[in-house]
This record gives sequence, structure tokens and C-alpha cells, in this order.
Amino acid sequence: MSKNTITYSQVGDNYDTKDPVKKLFQKAASNTAKNLKKHGFEEISDSRGESAYVWSPIRQAQGKQDFMLASVIEGLGTKNLIADAMYKTTGKTYYDVVAHDTVAAIINDLSTVGAKPLVIHAYWAIEDNKWLSDQKRMKDLIMGWKNACDIAGASWGGGETATMKQIVVKGVAEFGGSAVGIITTKKNLITDKKLKERDRILLLKSNGVNANGISLARAIAKNLPKGYSEKLPNGKMYGETLLTKTNIYAKLVQDLLKDNVDIHYISNITGHGFRKIMRARPNFTYVIEKMFNPHQVFLFIQKHANLNDYEMYQTYNMGMDYAIFLPEKEVTRTQKIITKHKFQSVNAGFIEKGERQVIIKPKKLVYKGETLDLR
Repeated sequence: MSKNTITYSQVGDNYDTKDPVKKLFQKAASNTAKNLKKHGFEEISDSRGESAYVWSPIRQAQGKQDFMLASVIEGLGTKNLIADAMYKTTGKTYYDVVAHDTVAAIINDLSTVGAKPLVIHAYWAIEDNKWLSDQKRMKDLIMGWKNACDIAGASWGGGETATMKQIVVKGVAEFGGSAVGIITTKKNLITDKKLKERDRILLLKSNGVNANGISLARAIAKNLPKGYSEKLPNGKMYGETLLTKTNIYAKLVQDLLKDNVDIHYISNITGHGFRKIMRARPNFTYVIEKMFNPHQVFLFIQKHANLNDYEMYQTYNMGMDYAIFLPEKEVTRTQKIITKHKFQSVNAGFIEKGERQVIIKPKKLVYKGETLDLR
């Protein structure tokens, strides 16, 4: 890469620093699971370190009950800074997208373990209460959050609006939240224990960059003659394209489970890009043979950041943001259900025995297991 290259680790998230810390707190956190037993529950240890955490009633206390609970917490990152810039340009707040994508980040993680969303809580932090006085922006934010909860099929239970002087930057806000879901029967629990050799990998087509790699996308805008108003080849503004709403997959996953599809694993392709395909613990090789072509916005980012394919596919979803792993016999009917939900999928590849790695054949890329060390 040349000296003009801009990488995500330079301007945004350095996973080499963050991931070891995650492993440290997961080790400490695992020692607290004993406290659940005081309340008649126990953790599903296979879920620790996954996108969502699962616990269930202790077997002796279960009786005929066969359910589990799951929870997750997530944040939006810096996508709202693009909304702020575009608001000044177009007069549209885009905070319906900000809200929607925060909920999507939360819910799509929760759904990976088979949980049906029940309650979502919001966390919005501001520097000064004056930020709340823009009624147009607040209406879009509130309705966007409400509508996203409806799409997910969950209740907006409440939240926290924190005023954080000297912590949050003046004039901006931080967005995150949490959710609790229910796994209504033990057979619907999805963990990496189900993964098998020869499982197929379905990749769902994304709407765009979602909420990851945004710091890099913002850094590029600073170097463009027209900033976020720069046009892509399709005529759309760069900033507006970055603010495309993320798909929410909760109802799709529940319909797949309702139809007794034998899902072996789900990975939400967010941070770490295509390396997330090998998030599971078993040592398998994940072979990708077919993919959707990247959206124009990814090619635009790649060109202006001067990045090679290796860097792009380990940072962004590149047009595919959800990986569903399942037996080959389940592929046809699963894709029919996906289409019914108005999503697109590709029968992308398979799992085979071998070292833990992702091989993306169309791009001649290989990501070794040590590049994704989360637990």
C-alpha cells in the first residue's frame, strides 16, 4: 500500500488493541456466572463470547418449561456524524436512519442465537440538553426507533438519555442500546456446537455499509472536493448512500425456526468484516465460492482510501451482512423463505475440515484464524 492509503485501524477501530481486552473481560465475566444460580438460572456457556449471551432456568427448576433468555448491548458508532453533515446540506435530519441502524445493530446480534426480541432499551448520551431542542431531529429519532422496534417485533421498554458534559463532544450525541429476547424451545438455540463439515454458507445481501467502518468512510469525505455531496457513479450522493438503512433480520430468523429449518450457526458480519464468518470456535475452513458484487459505495471507498481487497474484506461486509450456516438439504427452502421476506441470498460456499480460516476464492483471499481471536 502507498503512503496515501487510509486504513480503518488508522482512523477508527484498532482490533489488535481491542480484542485482547475483550478476552480479558470475558475471562473475568465468566467467573460471575455462579451468581445466576442464586436466582434459579444458569448460563449457556457456549454463548459466552458470542454476539448475544444466553441463560436458562436450572434444569431441576424447569419442570415443563423449555425456554431460554438472551441479551445483548450494542452501539451505533459514528454514523450519526454523517447524518449531522448531511442535515446541513439537504435539510433532512436522517435521524430516522440513525435510530433504525442502532436498533438493527442490537437486534441482528440478538437473533444470531435464535432469540426472538422482546424488549429494547435505548441509550442516548449528549453533551448538553440543548441538543434535544431540535424538534425535527427529535421527531425523526423517536419515530425511527419506534418503527425499527416494530420491524423487529419488540417493545421499546425505555432507556437512558444521559447528559455527559466533558465526555460527549459538544453538539453531537452517542447512540446505543440493549435488548432481551426469548428462545422459546431448546431446539431453537443456535450455538457453534451445531456446526458440521459440509455445512453450506448462505450470505444475505446487505443494503450497504451498515454501521461498521464509518470512521474510514468519514475520513475519505474530508479529502473529497464536495465532501459527502460527492456523487457516486449511480448519481447518488456519497453521504446519502452511507445513510442507507440496515436490514433487520429478526422476523426472518424466527420464521426459519418456525418452519423447523435446521440452522447450525449464524454470524452477523459487522466489525472484522468477512473474518466474522469464522467466529465459531471449532477449527474449520470456510470456503466462499460465490458472492454478490460489492455495492458501488464499497468500490468508491476502496478507490479513495487506496485499499487492497484484503483490507476491504476484513473491514466491511462488502454487500453481504449475515451468514447462515446449515445442511445442504435445507438450502432451497431456506432461500425461499428469505425471498418471501424480500431479502436476497447466495449459496456462497461450504465448511470443510482444516485449519481455522476463511478462503474467499473469487478474490483469492485467505484470512487465518489468528486474525480473529475473540475468545
